[in-house]
Amino acid sequence: MKSNNRYLGALIMAPFIIFIFLGGIWLKYFTIALSVLGLYEFYKTVKVKKMKPIVFMGYLLLALYYLTDNNFEILSYMIIIATFILLCVPIINLKYNFIDVSITLLGFIYVGVFFSFIYLVNSKYGGQYLVWLIFLSSWFCDTMAYYAGRLFGKHKLCPKVSPKKTIEGSLGGVLGSTLACVIFGIILSKYYPIVSISNYLVIGILCGVFCQLGDLVASSIKRYVGIKDYSNLIPGHGGILDRFDSILFAAVVVYFYLTFIVFI
Repeated sequence: MKSNNRYLGALIMAPFIIFIFLGGIWLKYFTIALSVLGLYEFYKTVKVKKMKPIVFMGYLLLALYYLTDNNFEILSYMIIIATFILLCVPIINLKYNFIDVSITLLGFIYVGVFFSFIYLVNSKYGGQYLVWLIFLSSWFCDTMAYYAGRLFGKHKLCPKVSPKKTIEGSLGGVLGSTLACVIFGIILSKYYPIVSISNYLVIGILCGVFCQLGDLVASSIKRYVGIKDYSNLIPGHGGILDRFDSILFAAVVVYFYLTFIVFI
């Protein structure tokens, strides 16, 4: 039954690839939907530990962020103003405290802003192709880490956060991400020489490391709260944050690397 659920979950996930191919405004709508669902899961999760995020403000910030077309300058002003206002809330309403304020802002940045980097990469020069680096690195990192861990795993990587992960599996994950990005880069460069192969190599290594950190971050939150999955939205896979935890970090890595190293 569990195996069938995983196949069903994979079938549900398959149409998401269509949005990557479509790109543009369709991919933006897709990332908005992921942000909304992911933010809902995050706020619902922290409530298990009796935290009380100011949900309305989180969704309001998310809406304003996308309405400003993901403008980082405006985003910085938004975060400062929101922090200023939210810190006053516990004074007016003793139901909330500074931890609730912090969790509200963390959810918006971790879920809402991180997801937006998928669309922002797609908006760059050659982004309709480079956006695939986010997903290929994550998928191949997860797959290779799983099989390398099963075949060779002996030394625990981070047992207190994720007991099943091993150092051998982690190395396999970095290798999988790197190979995927380099092979993709070699094929793409024959038709669209956007960046050098060496950059695909570095992106693959960085994503291989940070994809796993993204996975561990999501696991650490769940372990602290005491839940197995963020939700049951995707059968056999959990929720949006369970399935996209590594993609969130890969999106940030790819965007900043292309922006500040490659200067695209």
